[in-house]
Amino acid sequence: MGHTNHASTVDDDLLLKNFFAEVSEVERDNEVLRILSCFKLNPFEYLNLSFDSSIDDVKKQYRKLSLMVHPDKCKHPQAKEAFGALAKAQQLLLDQNERDYILSQVNSAKEELRAKRKKQLKKDTASKMKSLVEEGKYDKQYEQSEEFRQELKVKVRELLTEQEWRRRKMQMRISEEEGRLKRDEEEQKEMWKRKREHEEEWEGTREKRVSSWRDFMKGGKKNKKGEIRPPKLKTEDPNKSYVQRPVKRG
Repeated sequence: MGHTNHASTVDDDLLLKNFFAEVSEVERDNEVLRILSCFKLNPFEYLNLSFDSSIDDVKKQYRKLSLMVHPDKCKHPQAKEAFGALAKAQQLLLDQNERDYILSQVNSAKEELRAKRKKQLKKDTASKMKSLVEEGKYDKQYEQSEEFRQELKVKVRELLTEQEWRRRKMQMRISEEEGRLKRDEEEQKEMWKRKREHEEEWEGTREKRVSSWRDFMKGGKKNKKGEIRPPKLKTEDPNKSYVQRPVKRG
């Protein structure tokens, strides 16, 4: 069994080598241009694959196209860029989450196109009758047509663009909120810093304040302007004294 697989791989390699021997420089250049003109959010477009392609299809197609535009083989100045775009597309499609996300957009696009078609069929009696008689075969044929594939491709582009725009807006809001929180945090830090500096300054002048208070208590401090002090008895005149006069009531 393993031997058969090995033989199959050798055959594939041989076929690829023969294929590339026949590929002209113009074809390589055209492929580079095709890749670079792809819609950036859809990896299926880069690999030129339909949305129902398997993981094996992805790997085989990547191998074929990457050899075609490999900077060692292709002389186009943007070959390296095209080669990188293919590698990224394969990476996205081999990532289960990314693949599921893109396919969910594809399904939404199909649903929208089916709903639109249903509306059109209601207006067109002949098509509606044909659709009813053939029990879904008519719709299936339509969905396999080139016309539907093109419509689907365009609709998927629309949906992926909408989602990307929402994601970027959300990212912008998150960044703004993070910026606001950072500013608040810096303001808070600045406030605490000023408070600490004020406390340190207050503590630093403590000794000075305490000694000023001691001087004041000793009476060494002169009256402050406008401050009322009780009259003192003049010790040099023992005959003079201050008497409280009786207050007349009533």
